[in-house]
Amino acid sequence: MAKHLDLGRKGESLAKAHLEKAGYEIMDENWTHGHLEVDLIAYKDKVIIFTEVKTRTGNFFGEPEDFVDKRKQKLLVEAAEEYVYLMNHQGEVRFDIISILFDRKDNYTLKHIEDAFWPSAM
Repeated sequence: MAKHLDLGRKGESLAKAHLEKAGYEIMDENWTHGHLEVDLIAYKDKVIIFTEVKTRTGNFFGEPEDFVDKRKQKLLVEAAEEYVYLMNHQGEVRFDIISILFDRKDNYTLKHIEDAFWPSAM
């Protein structure tokens, strides 16, 4: 498997463990609908949380969360709309980013950004 895919899976595993430790229920991992994908879908306090996980080994080109651009946000919103429809969820939704930055010694910093962005329409 490609090294970057291994890093991404490792980051998603750490993000999942972080959410579970914080009391979130993981509903789905790597949920797809057509070309759309959400890394983690969690549930807490009657809110569905759509979480994008970004993992990097350096921040020379920016922090991991900086790579969730407007295009990616739009795709996440499209996926969320479909998921909410399929689940018939009538409550709130939220979009989070979990940013994981590894150093050369395999230590990492995890940053959970709640309400990282909000779509103009949902």
